[in-house]
Amino acid sequence: MPVYIWKGKNSYGENRKGELEAPDQAAALSYVKRMRISNPVIKEKPKDLLANIPLFQPKVTGKDVVVFTRQLSTMIDAGLPLVQCIEILGKQQDNQTFKKILLTIQSDVESGTTFADSMRKHPKAFDNLYSNMIEAGETGGILDTILSRLATFMEKSMALKKKIKGAMTYPAICLAISVLILVVILVFVIPVFQEMFTTFGSALPLPTQIVVNMSTMVKSNFIFLLIGFFAVIFGIKKIYNSEKGRNAIDAMSLKAPIAGILIRKVAVAKFTRTLGTMLQSGVPILEALQVVAKTAGNKVIERAVFRVSDSIAEGRPIAEPLEECGVFPNMVVQMINVGESVGALDTMLEKIADFYDEEVDQAVENLTAMLEPLMMVVLGGMIGGLVVAMYLPIFKMASVV
Repeated sequence: MPVYIWKGKNSYGENRKGELEAPDQAAALSYVKRMRISNPVIKEKPKDLLANIPLFQPKVTGKDVVVFTRQLSTMIDAGLPLVQCIEILGKQQDNQTFKKILLTIQSDVESGTTFADSMRKHPKAFDNLYSNMIEAGETGGILDTILSRLATFMEKSMALKKKIKGAMTYPAICLAISVLILVVILVFVIPVFQEMFTTFGSALPLPTQIVVNMSTMVKSNFIFLLIGFFAVIFGIKKIYNSEKGRNAIDAMSLKAPIAGILIRKVAVAKFTRTLGTMLQSGVPILEALQVVAKTAGNKVIERAVFRVSDSIAEGRPIAEPLEECGVFPNMVVQMINVGESVGALDTMLEKIADFYDEEVDQAVENLTAMLEPLMMVVLGGMIGGLVVAMYLPIFKMASVV
């Protein structure tokens, strides 16, 4: 429906304005008059020229989906009809992309499509995990409970991602500043010293000569070095997008000396939290494992989860393939085995996830505490080495005098 812009005065003589959707201008005028707006001026909102170009549209963020999920759970728990809830939440969205998606879902649900199937038409906003849990909630008649669990799960997942990004931000910034300082010194500072050194008429000390050669190489081949840098990044992305490359990189990341422990703990927390939430929501375990595997984010873990699924389909326990993959610690495997034996697998998975969330917190703090002094030492050593190398000829000249 078209959107109309209106303005006028209310019963107190105050200026008011707003927007509304209506079939035509007459319907919009009637609606505004019911709001007791006197002398209203209404016109159709100009169409955005970029509205149909996906590149220029805002993306649906995880925060948008979490807020929607939490609000929808509250409204359904209060007894409001599903279609009305989606309509209300859709119209109040600031994100125009998400607003269009919700209003489309509302229209689909009104026409008889299930809520889960209508969400599956928008995979960029609602992934397989989300739509499968919604389907389980619809089937079991506990949609409000499922939505509440989904919101809690997504909030914890977002908090985990935020911690990881926070831990990586500081070293990334330090590394970028180090490279920038190094380039500025080599391109602009070292040539000034080099001109001065040519007047000495004697051979330069080895460290100074190495720095001068580096400066000359960077100045002469700066464009090629820049092209090479982007070529390396493109090549790594290309390799990572291939099946063999992705398998090799994911395997190496789990065995990395410093970050490997953190990556492993994050993987365990994500796997147990996702699987536990889906099982608590009534999703069949084989279906849940297929979804968990596809959202694992690591090929080694994905293969392990698929083996778990095959193992259960053959009537075998869940713990054996988890132990074989070498990713999950023995304690986790044993706890899952116990949970499966006593029929409380979902509860045990939640406990493991809570434990590893705390482990991730501690690992992030340890990694940050270790990286801060390490980056300072690297940055100080790099700049200090360049300064000493540049002043060596001056010291040598002073000693001769």
